[in-house]
Amino acid sequence: MPASNPRAVEKARTLPCDVVILDLEDAVLPEAKVAARGAAAEAVRDGGFGRREVVVRVNALETAWGADDLDAIAAAGPDAILAPKARGPDDVLAYDRALAAAGPGTRLWIMVETVQAVLNLAAVAAAAATTRLEAMVMGLNDLAREMGARQTADRGPFQFALAKAVTAARANGLAALDSVHNEIEDLDALEAVCRQGADFGFDGKSVIHPSHLEICNRAFAPAPEELAWARAVIAAFAAPENLGNGALRVEGRLAEALHRDQAARLVSLAKAISALERERSSS
Repeated sequence: MPASNPRAVEKARTLPCDVVILDLEDAVLPEAKVAARGAAAEAVRDGGFGRREVVVRVNALETAWGADDLDAIAAAGPDAILAPKARGPDDVLAYDRALAAAGPGTRLWIMVETVQAVLNLAAVAAAAATTRLEAMVMGLNDLAREMGARQTADRGPFQFALAKAVTAARANGLAALDSVHNEIEDLDALEAVCRQGADFGFDGKSVIHPSHLEICNRAFAPAPEELAWARAVIAAFAAPENLGNGALRVEGRLAEALHRDQAARLVSLAKAISALERERSSS
């Protein structure tokens, strides 16, 4: 949401989301950028976001506002700074150097929204080994513009980029977030792309309107049937008669040790979501 909108920032402190991204880039007009920078820094310092991470998307370093954005926001100490228009590992290193004075708790996220970034994803993600890089966020609007591609319902033109981003993220221990959905009122289409993103392996999705949060939260949480099978797999491997077995038949499906590990992760995720929901309902 635009950092220049105080009502939106205040509302963000109450929304059922994991991360609040305060935007200084596309959502803010040039004449409002300096004021938005100050508002974002103030919002970060004021806090009140609870367990939500607070991330600020700055303007690109090569713009007239980028360097000042980084200085002001890094000093405020958000959970992360989101860098737009990254093209390759050199950009990751440049943003990392610009954050040298920031506290260790401030991480670096990057937008994957240029054709160069897609082609360089392996090298971009590998830069996490020596930088603050923690997450990659897909930006299909800018990518579509650069590619000259249409944003079809099945997102066919971008499936290569989506799969490549998740693969690069997993290879380097990064979080990967799917792109926004532009059609605010088309919730059926939103649900379809959320499920597609979850199928691809994304950790979550960035959204542009609070009405999208319920669908996104549901789509990226373990489905009841997935959770039931995960618990069955864990129980089967824990049974005394199955100790030492590397492969089992569970409810008519093959389950190997890797499935047990996936099941444990799924159950852990479900427990974390339940705890967060209880906390939100009691606040």
